[in-house]
Amino acid sequence: MKNKIGYGKTLTISIIIAIIFITTNVIINCVAYRTYTKNFNAKIDLIIGETIKENPDTDKDTLIKILNNEDTKSDDILKKYGINLNEDSAILENDKKFYEFTLLSTAITVIFILVVLIVFAEYNRRRNKKIKQITDYIEQINQKNYKLDIEENSEGELSILKNEIYKTTVMLNEIADNEMKDKENLKESLSDISHQLKTPLTSIIIILDNILDNPDMEQTVREDFIKDIKREITNIQFLVANLLKLSKLDANSVQFINKEVKVEEIIQNVVKNVSSICDLKNIKINITGDLKAKIVCDERWQIEAITNIVKNAAEHSKTDSEIDISYEQNKAYTKVAIKDYGAGISNSDIKHIFQRFYKSKNSAKDSIGIGLPLAKSIIERNNGYIEVTSEEGKGTTFKINLPLKINPDGCLHRWNEPLNWYE
Repeated sequence: MKNKIGYGKTLTISIIIAIIFITTNVIINCVAYRTYTKNFNAKIDLIIGETIKENPDTDKDTLIKILNNEDTKSDDILKKYGINLNEDSAILENDKKFYEFTLLSTAITVIFILVVLIVFAEYNRRRNKKIKQITDYIEQINQKNYKLDIEENSEGELSILKNEIYKTTVMLNEIADNEMKDKENLKESLSDISHQLKTPLTSIIIILDNILDNPDMEQTVREDFIKDIKREITNIQFLVANLLKLSKLDANSVQFINKEVKVEEIIQNVVKNVSSICDLKNIKINITGDLKAKIVCDERWQIEAITNIVKNAAEHSKTDSEIDISYEQNKAYTKVAIKDYGAGISNSDIKHIFQRFYKSKNSAKDSIGIGLPLAKSIIERNNGYIEVTSEEGKGTTFKINLPLKINPDGCLHRWNEPLNWYE
């Protein structure tokens, strides 16, 4: 119905004009009838008056009876005076009035037709104007000009169409802006990746040049160089693997299989993944929580996310220190807290720690700055939430809220590539 608003208005105006026209014609016909009746009665009254004056003995009732007699037979007396009862009016004044009323009625009819034509002409003019505007807008949109102010507040089918085009334009504008941002992000990411790969590759090239230039190099030195090459290649492999995971998360090509999992099982797997670095620094992990606590998630991806966070805590912890992992459950979600007692994060760094390739002043030398962004992406994709608080010199706490219920979107399939767990 909304699409007919403009046409309905024009039709309503036309109906109102038609009602005015019909009413005016009815009034004219009534006035004409009253005029004819008045003139006719006046002449009859005059004739009867003259007749009675000349013949006082004339019976008035007889005259009235004649006037009201339904018998239409006539003696054609007026024919002798050139008046045809079937064609001419015996009262000439009525003829004059007839022509006047006919002329007035004709003039009103012509005016009515003109007004209706003007109304529809104006309607078509406005319609054609809006169609031209819409055509121009579409041409601009085809030329990728999405910054058009074409919002329409009036009603009508074309106004509605115009508003729909405006909505489409806004959407296309947002898409264009997002594409531009994506291009900028891709450019920055490629620059960061290039920088991250450049350092280990340069180191490998230098080491290989030393080995090739010194064929008589001592075996122990050669073995150390080979170990350095292996370490750098492992770093590159780690970087590429995590970039692949992040890119798949960004492209929404990772599809989780959500199921109910005990939090204890996830934490135990995380502890295994970080056992090497914890043993190296003699870090003790304390675990407290309700053994019955559960969450709904993709288990392997959730282990990946929490492992990244605990590994980060271990890297920033001092030797012979501790990491506390606690979890609790309420009716809506399960909260997991990971606290270390390391150097902490400065206020200037804490707002950037989830940015890719960002390295704070307390980061390890071999840190890539991709573990925490990956963890955040996984947790948020699983309808979770992560926050961090820290105090320099006292340590850092990561808090993760994970859902207890399956996402309304339903269970999804996971991509089948094996995840590279930390040794």
